[in-house]
Amino acid sequence: MSLAVIHSRALCGMEAPSVSVEVHLATGLPAFTIVGLPDTEVRESKERVRSALQNAGFDTPPRRITVNLAPADLPKDSSRFDLPIAVGILAASGQLQRARLDDYEFAGELSLSGELRPMRGALAMALAMQRGPKRRAFIVPQANADEAALASDAAIYPASNLLEVCAHFARDAPRLARHIPAPVPSPPGYPDFADVKGQQAVKRALVVAAAGSHSVLMVGPPGAGKTMLASRFPALLPPMSDEEAIQAAAVHSLNGSFSAAQWKVRPYRSPHHTTSAAALIGGGSVPRPGEVSLAHCGVLFLDELPEFDRKVLEVLRQPLESGRITISRA
Repeated sequence: MSLAVIHSRALCGMEAPSVSVEVHLATGLPAFTIVGLPDTEVRESKERVRSALQNAGFDTPPRRITVNLAPADLPKDSSRFDLPIAVGILAASGQLQRARLDDYEFAGELSLSGELRPMRGALAMALAMQRGPKRRAFIVPQANADEAALASDAAIYPASNLLEVCAHFARDAPRLARHIPAPVPSPPGYPDFADVKGQQAVKRALVVAAAGSHSVLMVGPPGAGKTMLASRFPALLPPMSDEEAIQAAAVHSLNGSFSAAQWKVRPYRSPHHTTSAAALIGGGSVPRPGEVSLAHCGVLFLDELPEFDRKVLEVLRQPLESGRITISRA
């Protein structure tokens, strides 16, 4: 049968819905078509996949290749679908055994040589897979293994290239090893309030704000120490719990800015006063978290507050009242 179905995941805000990568090989003039609301990055994957297959020693079937990313009404972005598309082509053409493919999910960007490059959103996808109705193993690029393994119950199998992934499903070839997370480093120390001389009243106010999760407005002449005090505010907050750390890491994973060194470190965000409303609260044609979300479980510091555009400050009204940000798009 010239049809193969490979499991992967998309990103939609903080959610990572399941995506079935359906690959069909048909007779006719050689062609490569991707359907299912792919964006430019996904449409360009056919050139990366074709070159990766050839340089890895596999044959690209000279047939009409149709790739459907289901569900068709969910927009697909990013290059994470390179690996599942390549595996689907190999399975549909009989170059890869498909017996155990249903027990795995795949995600990763392919280089032209067949190497696997890191992607964004690995932790969010691992968490969604962990909550899914069927527990599958997750094959990811080596560079994303530590991040994805933060989902404690997920079975993560890292690979460096396409050949290693294919060998995992061969009978007499070395298998991929389940990733054992490296010891999480202890979070580095925050800047200390002992560096600030005097200002006892402000220090007391910041301690009260940290204890009660209150917002603070500091007013004073230039050079009084407002920025220095604000940068030391995270040191007053309690250590992050495992749940808080996973939530904060998942948000930063969506932007591809998470690293293991940030684990259980309170975020501290200080956007420039020329920041736009979309950059502050998030959004865009493909929704991405803004500074408000990136500061989750941490500190959002707006230096030189009067210099911010009034429209930018107005969008903070509802988040300040409710403690959460909700963005709806048409």
